[in-house]
Amino acid sequence: MINIFKKNIVGIAIGTLAGAAVGVVTGILMAPRSGAESRAMAADAMNDAWDSAVDTYERGAGAVSEKIGSVRPSVDATTDDLRAKVDLARERMDQLRESLSDAVATTSAQVSDAVTAVADKVAGAEEAVAEATETEAEGVQVEIVEDEPAEEVAEEAAETVEAVSEDAE
Repeated sequence: MINIFKKNIVGIAIGTLAGAAVGVVTGILMAPRSGAESRAMAADAMNDAWDSAVDTYERGAGAVSEKIGSVRPSVDATTDDLRAKVDLARERMDQLRESLSDAVATTSAQVSDAVTAVADKVAGAEEAVAEATETEAEGVQVEIVEDEPAEEVAEEAAETVEAVSEDAE
């Protein structure tokens, strides 16, 4: 099988070389013009193709420039609208920032006033408790009776203190 494959490749290569040689000889013998004329015609064809490419490029560049020119006013208008919206949003943010700052300051002042009021009430309550305690201490007389047990004496003293506290309130 490998021999058949090698024979096919050799045959194809020989056929290709023979065909190329026949084509070159036929082209030389059958050419209607001389080599110089053929080169001049090829150069003219290349120049014509180049000129055509340059013209096509210039037309395309002109069309693109025209499209850009027609789109630019729309883009500029949209850009101006977006700038105006951004400026408006910044103004609104500044207003919100100011109102938030005012609200925080007002709330802070209210909280401070409330804390001061509560502190004053607590101080007043402490003073009232201190006065009540002093009043209780002044109005209490303790008698020690040896016949009574200590527990009963302590209960009577507590009842007396309670009664004095209720009178002071």
